[in-house]
Amino acid sequence: MSAVWRASRGAVRRRRLQTFVIGLVVLCSTVTVLLALAVLDAASAPFDRAFAEQRGAHAVASFDAAKVSDERLARTAERPGVAAAAGPFGQTVLQVPDSWLGRPSGPLTVVGRAATAGPVDRIRLLTGRWATAPGELVVDWGIQGTPDLDMLGTELKSPGAPTLTVVGFATSMSKSAGGWVSPEQMAALHPASTQMLYRFPDSRTGTERGLRAALDTATAGLPDGALTGTQSYLTLKQAFSAQADAYLPFMTFFGVLGLLVSVLIVGNVVSGAVVSGYRHIGVLKALGFTPNQVVAVYLTMVSVPAVAGCVLGTALGNVLAQPILGLAFGGIEIGTASIGVSPWLSAGCLLGMPALVVLAALIPALRAHRLPAAQAISAGSAPRTGRGLRVQRWLGGTRLPRPVSLGLGQPFARPGRTLLTMAAIVLGVTTVTLTTGLTSTMVAYAGGAQGDGADRVRVEMADPGAGGAAPELDDRGIEARLRALPGTDRITVRALTKARLTGSGTATPFLDFYWGDTRPLADRIVQGHWPGGPREIAAGPGFLKQNGLAVGDRTTLDLNGRQLPVTVVGKVIDGDARSMEAGRRTMAELAPDTPVVGYTVRLAPGTDTRSYLKAVRAIDPALRASPLTASAAPVVAVITFSTVFTVLLTVVAALGVFNTVLLNTQERRRDLGMLKSIGMTPRQTVLMTVTSVAGPGAAGGLLGIPLGIVAHRLVVDNVGIIAFPESMKNVWHAPQLTGLALAGVTIAVLGALVPARSAARLTIARVLHNE
Repeated sequence: MSAVWRASRGAVRRRRLQTFVIGLVVLCSTVTVLLALAVLDAASAPFDRAFAEQRGAHAVASFDAAKVSDERLARTAERPGVAAAAGPFGQTVLQVPDSWLGRPSGPLTVVGRAATAGPVDRIRLLTGRWATAPGELVVDWGIQGTPDLDMLGTELKSPGAPTLTVVGFATSMSKSAGGWVSPEQMAALHPASTQMLYRFPDSRTGTERGLRAALDTATAGLPDGALTGTQSYLTLKQAFSAQADAYLPFMTFFGVLGLLVSVLIVGNVVSGAVVSGYRHIGVLKALGFTPNQVVAVYLTMVSVPAVAGCVLGTALGNVLAQPILGLAFGGIEIGTASIGVSPWLSAGCLLGMPALVVLAALIPALRAHRLPAAQAISAGSAPRTGRGLRVQRWLGGTRLPRPVSLGLGQPFARPGRTLLTMAAIVLGVTTVTLTTGLTSTMVAYAGGAQGDGADRVRVEMADPGAGGAAPELDDRGIEARLRALPGTDRITVRALTKARLTGSGTATPFLDFYWGDTRPLADRIVQGHWPGGPREIAAGPGFLKQNGLAVGDRTTLDLNGRQLPVTVVGKVIDGDARSMEAGRRTMAELAPDTPVVGYTVRLAPGTDTRSYLKAVRAIDPALRASPLTASAAPVVAVITFSTVFTVLLTVVAALGVFNTVLLNTQERRRDLGMLKSIGMTPRQTVLMTVTSVAGPGAAGGLLGIPLGIVAHRLVVDNVGIIAFPESMKNVWHAPQLTGLALAGVTIAVLGALVPARSAARLTIARVLHNE
């Protein structure tokens, strides 16, 4: 084994450039793979782990207390297929007043529970203590971070209910309630509904259909209409990963490309090393190395840089993963889930990438296993004769300059190596094409978010619960004063509440009402129209998907017992997966007293923004004004990461070309010496060498463009939280395609330039001194 190691170490020293190429290729590939796996894992694994730790409810069911007794509901825990159950718990809905703990007005589902533990939905207490006495309330805190201690003691004064004091904050992965009180307090609230929490066997929880069937079995025999609403954990899981899913398509694509390019280039490097090292193989066998030991020498030769590149790539990937995961999970309710790079991912990359490199090197290394010593020594480093001879003769008979005809014929001498190199170029051009399309799409998306380019100001109410001043004027008075300010062009008014979808259990999405200048909002509709009429709503793709809705569907909103049938008339290009949008006429029927939370003011041309902000603050001390700028974080993130991955994979593809040209130059040293001896100049040598890869580069470019266009369409069509219109998808134009057609040649020339210049500097004496 020591002899194999010494021979491998010597091979690494002799082939420093190939060693560097392998190390850099594996480093880049490890980074892309680890980032893709990190986002993929974080989209589900943290939720699953936290859900399992808390014994989360697969189904949260609400029942009409007037139609079914607690005794009958308790017996459903014994039904076939129910793995565990908790309840029955009294459940009621309280009205949240304005600016309570930073929450908008709307319904708050409150459940009566004696303790946090139980067979299902073990609630985790974050701050304070559990509600055990009348007048105490524990509030669900699902967002990231821990609530401030000074928020304890906040009072909830809901119409028609006793005042409740917040004594603790907790979180539930099941989202079974917005707050909890003691059973005694719940009895005093006279609940009209009862909650049951169910867990089912894993075989029934993989799909919504399976969950529905399991719940139907558990509730079979109960009176008709007793089950009033359900919430599936799959909906919660989808909401948890909604933003991360938007990054998955292109992250996964780049990860797969990184793996493919790595396999191609490592196989090409080892194949070239074997072919160009025939004499070295023969010497090793003549010295007594067995065929298996010779193979081990070449595998060890690639394993050393592969391990080094993998270690560095894993470390770099862990560093880059943190900002990516921060963007993917920013602002969502994560409960007790811990977002980060799992140790097993790093361990998998540290073990898997070197193993993949060894497998990629094994097939070409087996050629050295089969090669007899005598044949290897006699073959030397010269290429086999006669390969591609017909093509070279035909090219020699054309009017092309001799360096060009010689260069164009070289790829046919090593067709296998040429195909591997061209495949790497195809993947590089595919990546460049994909990134070009993604950049154009995201720039168009960002331009749409900026609207007509006019300056806008956001005016919001201060939060009295957070120490802000209460407004001196009512909503109509503030709007009138804003319209009267010099520089005001148009105003969009926004009111916010929370309204349940009937049949959705405890899930309570936000409901935004807009009126005034709604033209900028109407421009965001990609299907249907803006919901300006009565009983109309619109929502983003994430909300529609989670709730099984589409444009044209009808559903019912429930706000404090008032139900209103509505129609989904529009799909918004983007939006929070927990919110809907509607107009003032729908608000008048469902929630006419919903408070205004903000105004968006379009400024007239030439208005000084700073002066306008001062004028707004002078209207009422409760107003907070700031310039409105569209958030560019997702756009910048996608473009930045796509560009970084493209640069990495393009460099890797160029290194593949570099390796091919280097091997060809080493094999053709005798030919180069003969050509120089009959008058070939250094410039002609460079031209011949670069031309030898220009053909595969051009072919790779033409093949990579359609693949990149298809990849771009697949990526933008599968971003779940954004519904790109066709105008943002059709980004391909003649100038772009012309530039992309040259990308393959550019990658090939960049990779070939350094070894071509090296070949040009070779002297005749140095090349032929061994002949």
